[in-house]
Amino acid sequence: MGVKVKFCGAAGTVTGSCYWVQTDDCQFLVDCGLFQGAKTVKELNYRPFPFDPAKIDFVLLTHAHTDHTALVPKLIKAGFTGSIYTTPATRSLVHYMLPDSGYIQEMEVRRLNQRNQQRGRPIVQPIYTRKDAEMSIDQIRPVNYDKWLDPNKGVRARFWNAGHILGSSSIEIEIADGTKHMRLLFSGDLGPENKLMHKDPDAPSDFDYVFCEATYGGRVRDDVTVAKRREILAHEINSAMKAGGDLVIPSFAVERSQELLLDIAYLLRQKTIPCTAVFLDSPLAIKITSVFSDFASSLSLEENIENPFDHPRFHFTETVDESKSIARFTSGVIIMAASGMCDAGRIRHHLKNHLWRPKSTILLVGYQAEGTLGSLLEAGVKSVKIQGEAIQVRAHIRTLDIYSGHADSDGLVDWISERQPIKQSIFLTHGSGEALSALQKALIEKGFAPDKIIIPALDDEFNLRISGKTTKQRGTEHRLDANVLNKPDWHNELAQLTLDIRKNLEDAASDKQRVKIIKQLKKTIATSKNH
Repeated sequence: MGVKVKFCGAAGTVTGSCYWVQTDDCQFLVDCGLFQGAKTVKELNYRPFPFDPAKIDFVLLTHAHTDHTALVPKLIKAGFTGSIYTTPATRSLVHYMLPDSGYIQEMEVRRLNQRNQQRGRPIVQPIYTRKDAEMSIDQIRPVNYDKWLDPNKGVRARFWNAGHILGSSSIEIEIADGTKHMRLLFSGDLGPENKLMHKDPDAPSDFDYVFCEATYGGRVRDDVTVAKRREILAHEINSAMKAGGDLVIPSFAVERSQELLLDIAYLLRQKTIPCTAVFLDSPLAIKITSVFSDFASSLSLEENIENPFDHPRFHFTETVDESKSIARFTSGVIIMAASGMCDAGRIRHHLKNHLWRPKSTILLVGYQAEGTLGSLLEAGVKSVKIQGEAIQVRAHIRTLDIYSGHADSDGLVDWISERQPIKQSIFLTHGSGEALSALQKALIEKGFAPDKIIIPALDDEFNLRISGKTTKQRGTEHRLDANVLNKPDWHNELAQLTLDIRKNLEDAASDKQRVKIIKQLKKTIATSKNH
């Protein structure tokens, strides 16, 4: 049996999940996600795929998040004509998410091209358009949990609840070779146990290979009940309201926004928080909330409420004019907007309006990938650039880790342990270098053989076997050096340097001192050119 797997994304980094599997009879992908973070990493989205899309027979999607699905329209645009399989809920979510992704790309490229033309640079094209994304939905086929699917000769697959977001799954795959079968399991993103709305992650055992995410490797969270979580959230909201400003929450459109709506509605009914209005300023999050309502019967909700995501103080703002009108509120309201990492969407406008205000509070409630605006705020920078404009950070920056949709390190170790026996290898993916190493160490301490735990680099390719040693393909071309992943790149450094220079000039005692600083900078630049 000849089976190969190439790690085309989320290897040595968190985003861009994409596994390319080749068998004797076919080749297929598990996930096809967008790279996020620093510009050097995001640039991969514009490059050709490291495979021929026209030769891919089918695609399996673990869940709807952008870093697992948002390059599907590009794949189709590049020649893929096969079927894409996922759960019914995931299909309903991407029905809205993929066109939104295309729209955001069109808008961002339009702004970029305006700047490029002003600077005499060539214009660029979006990765795909909203229309491209809308057309891609027709190729997505829904598959129920726990039901075998036969997508191609010699391959069958089954989806299992991953407990991460609505419709999320781990994917079990069997590849036939005569009377033998190679058994693979791709974790997708795993949710924590006792998560509001979803059952605990589930999957069978006895595999040859397990591919497991490591987003929170090395991080252990305290168990937090729903009641305790709401108590913590109420404290943050009350503190923000007491400070005299607004509370701005960058929130992922899928799952995080809905969890927050449920908890805030509960706190309002209990009269535990005093805010006058809650704005959900994200057309995508509003549409996604309607999907959650459609699937409400499959959610594990504590309260039996007819419209769990509704409250008289909730205001769902869809139009641009409605969004702009929120700016008139400078105190007493909660503003939720996407994206959760502050990288795109309406949240950037709200941050421009509030980061400089000492009375405002910004509450980060999700994972912040390295190089994103959210990660810079989380790190405590004093100034940032948003849409080319320098903004001083005077608002209160707060972080809550209690809404994570990911299992922590102990949860990942337990999930992998429950999949035993694992006869061949465990591949650890979808994590920073530190998280991957920490999870590897934790598994070794649990008793797993060190030589069975593999941390692949981006674009590494391996030969998989039912028996014998797993081997890495030699001579593989890597699109990026591993050293540039999961850290700020020169674009981030330049943005910060520009802000630092401006602040030093503004703080200088006199114009004479400012001229001296500028001369020193010019001298340094000239010296570097000569070398």
